[in-house]
Amino acid sequence: MAAGSAGRRVIIEAADVVKTYTRGGETVYVLDGLDLEVREGEWLALMGPSGSGKTTLLNVLGGLDHPDSGNVIADGEDIEALSSRDLAAWRSRHVGFIFQLYNLIPVLTAYQNVELPLLLTSLDRRERDAQVRTALGLVGLAERLHHYPNQLSGGQEQRVAIARALATDPTFLLADEPTGDLDARSAASILDLLATLNRDLGKTIVMVTHDPRAADRADRLLHLEKGVLLEQERRGRAPRPDGA
Repeated sequence: MAAGSAGRRVIIEAADVVKTYTRGGETVYVLDGLDLEVREGEWLALMGPSGSGKTTLLNVLGGLDHPDSGNVIADGEDIEALSSRDLAAWRSRHVGFIFQLYNLIPVLTAYQNVELPLLLTSLDRRERDAQVRTALGLVGLAERLHHYPNQLSGGQEQRVAIARALATDPTFLLADEPTGDLDARSAASILDLLATLNRDLGKTIVMVTHDPRAADRADRLLHLEKGVLLEQERRGRAPRPDGA
């Protein structure tokens, strides 16, 4: 646990979460009685081999997938007790998803892609416009409002995806390999952006990554192994941009 987050409230809590799949007639425990606490303002990195269930865990925390048993409490809400409609509304208020492959809609501009989640809210057109422009400004793309994804670099596309995740001012961000499809320079730029969002805006981030350089930017590193999370000691961790 990072020293700076130790006194903050728990924003995500997973308790005794079990998730299984059947493979060739055999039951595989992807998450095996998993427990996790994430505190407000923390940046948590999750590592583990391919197929270890990291993305499954993110999906469970964000209400995109349901565990076989156990509970997920996020911002005080037992999300397993919500109806499908209430869960969708909860996600739109509380969760910002960032994906490895951006998931931008190619026929929509950067502005329109970022506006999409806001169309599910009660905001009027003027309010949506303000939030879209603010989000794109935060990621350094205020001058790219009307560019389509194929007119942007990979790093810029990921910035649009991050702006989309920020547009609703979510309680926390769930990032699945956010630098996995980028070159080293673009990846470093995205990590700098995430660090700024965490440090300056206080955004809670749970990030899945295979890249030790990305993991070193986080406050805490956990390793998913045989369905449970293990704290991983790090030596020579890179300093945060704020020197913390």
